[in-house]
Amino acid sequence: MNIIIPMAGMGKRMRPHTLTTPKPLLPVGGKPIVQRLVEDITKVCGEKITEIAFIISPLFGKETEKNLIEIAATQGAKGVIYYQEEALGTAHAVMCAAPALTGKTVVAFADTLFKADFVMDTNNDGAIWVQRIDDPRQFGVVKLNKEGFITDFVEKPQEFVSDLAIIGIYYFKDGDYLKKEIQYLLDNDIKDKGEFQLTNALENMKNKGTKFVPGKVSEWLDCGNKDATVFTNQRVLEYDKGKASLRSSSAKIENSSIIEPCFIGDNVVITNSVIGPHVSIGADSKVTNSIIKNTIVQKNSKINSAHLVNSMIGNYTEVSSTASDLNLGDYSTSK
Repeated sequence: MNIIIPMAGMGKRMRPHTLTTPKPLLPVGGKPIVQRLVEDITKVCGEKITEIAFIISPLFGKETEKNLIEIAATQGAKGVIYYQEEALGTAHAVMCAAPALTGKTVVAFADTLFKADFVMDTNNDGAIWVQRIDDPRQFGVVKLNKEGFITDFVEKPQEFVSDLAIIGIYYFKDGDYLKKEIQYLLDNDIKDKGEFQLTNALENMKNKGTKFVPGKVSEWLDCGNKDATVFTNQRVLEYDKGKASLRSSSAKIENSSIIEPCFIGDNVVITNSVIGPHVSIGADSKVTNSIIKNTIVQKNSKINSAHLVNSMIGNYTEVSSTASDLNLGDYSTSK
């Protein structure tokens, strides 16, 4: 089975963090978002993953490409990099990895995480992963028939038609067939709202007899902006609670209290501080005389005499004498 991950967007809602790091590589619970996504898909698929295709912007750089190849390797898969040079829609993005669209294929957009308690039935024609939500007006939704198959895809319905929101993860038993339907959209310049949409290809496949089933997840975690990502960090830490991997053996904690769950990275030094709950601190960071709750601190940062809540702190930052909800990018100072 192959996994295709479109992630070429510049993550403008996550600035300033995405000015230096692509959004899917930002950490939650000590791991990049895209790594957690790949790990969770692998568990749910229950099959050997052969290749993971990452569709990125050429502007992301070689270091990003190296990191993504390494993430694929952790799952025993070959990592392959493809480029999307212009944002022309979800179907266009998937087609940028056309060689990977063959056989059993999962397509997963890299700004969402999920939790699920099922193993996917790969004998189905296809599956659209969904979650039931209270207000579906800002999402694409699916309608089901009595047999449980998907009958309609509706984009952002302003009047109620369904509360099953599409979370951006799809399974196809025949990737070559999906590739053919997307190529049809491209060849005939069939767009919706000015872009080539994956849902148009799905609609064509359904009308020709493909039977899509819903994959209902137990929790859908958004990483679209700072507050959502901090909340996702909280939920991920709750799921990982008790794992030895949450606290590095090389971390030094002196005269401090750690209120679990927290992630403490390699060579972190914490002195005279109260950390937690729901805090992630990246490798080589130093925290002194501070109180930190519900916050992400990335690598090589220094926090001194600060009180941080609901904050996201970048790499190589310095924060001192601050009591606030901060959103601070890499190589920044707040005093």
